[in-house]
Amino acid sequence: MAGFLESIKGLLRGRPKGYVIADVYRGLRQQILTVEPEKFGMTPKETNRVWGVLMETGYPEAVATLVTLADGTVSLYFSNGGGMIGFGKQETRKVCEAFLDMAPKFITYASHTDAFPLPSNGYTRFYFLSFDGIFTVEATDNDLGNWRSPLSPFFHKGHDVITEVRLINEKLKARNNEPPATDKQQC
Repeated sequence: MAGFLESIKGLLRGRPKGYVIADVYRGLRQQILTVEPEKFGMTPKETNRVWGVLMETGYPEAVATLVTLADGTVSLYFSNGGGMIGFGKQETRKVCEAFLDMAPKFITYASHTDAFPLPSNGYTRFYFLSFDGIFTVEATDNDLGNWRSPLSPFFHKGHDVITEVRLINEKLKARNNEPPATDKQQC
């Protein structure tokens, strides 16, 4: 876990202190938080009314946002404008489904919301996109990462999704004979 957190921090190094909110990030985030699930062709399931989850982690330099949707779409983007957007549904379906299948258990800790603040540095906020509205809950990264929060299993499963996205991104770059990405190239 520590190695992964360091790699995310590495992606964000070299940025000015404080959150930089790029217009593209603001637009993508607003779109996913306000879109109707029917626009994506999603309908409720009997066992899971959650059709998407945003897992947002606040770092000193930026916020990292993981977006997972029930159609298998996964994106990872940063408030400073970088990221890995719209991974193919086939490539991420299994890990995305596993994450979303856990959502009903953890939405019970969340509250309905119409406001969508970014998490503070050192916190992770979950937004559960459901057919019953949007629900949110937040905890410290320290508690989540060290299994001291009831949300810890969900947090770690979200990091499994991020790891898969990064591995797929590296394979795609290698297949296209692109040079290995540096932190600045990815962000």
